[in-house]
Amino acid sequence: MPELVRPAPRTPFDLSVYLVTDTAKCGGPDGVVQTVRESVAAGVTLVQLRDPQLAEPEFIALGRRLTAALAGTGVPLLVNDRVELVAAIGAQGAHVGQSDLPVGQARELLGSEAILGLSAASAAELSAALAAGVESIDYVGLGALRTTATKPEVEPVGLARAAHLVSISPWPVCAIGGVRAEDVPALAALGCQGTAVVSAICGQPDVTRATRQLVAAWAQARSQAC
Repeated sequence: MPELVRPAPRTPFDLSVYLVTDTAKCGGPDGVVQTVRESVAAGVTLVQLRDPQLAEPEFIALGRRLTAALAGTGVPLLVNDRVELVAAIGAQGAHVGQSDLPVGQARELLGSEAILGLSAASAAELSAALAAGVESIDYVGLGALRTTATKPEVEPVGLARAAHLVSISPWPVCAIGGVRAEDVPALAALGCQGTAVVSAICGQPDVTRATRQLVAAWAQARSQAC
């Protein structure tokens, strides 16, 4: 894949510690809001609202609660899959998978200023995104790194293949799928710019402690790279 210069991001974002919510693991919508509040206070840098089971009115209501919870923090809120609800929620963008709305259509719906991320697990998927234009997305969620309960059908990418995909991606990459704090040094060495996590924070008995472990792992990995 040729080396390309990606435009500057529309809305600033940091992939370092990227929380993807799980309503069931958090104990319901109230638990999602509390988890987001606690984890952002502890250093989460980006939040994605994900709940494929929640009906649209309830999804919008939860999204608006998260928008309010994140107000003034500088942490953007993204919406998983339901690109058409971003404006109603007041979120800063969306994240789509390979079976969701194509990135070109998603970008058209979102407009030029929103953040748009894409899940990818192969060179072919990166090439397909590039065909829509390097400006169509802002980052890639690469994985799943491991098999997870969230998406048990997804074949793990593993570190070796992840290294190759990071090297050819013209976009910033965060690793997703079963990622733990102890994975951060290896992922940082590959060139990943962050980790997207669900179970590493959602449902943890001490959300603050779990978040700080990830934040500290990234701080240490980056200090050693300098």
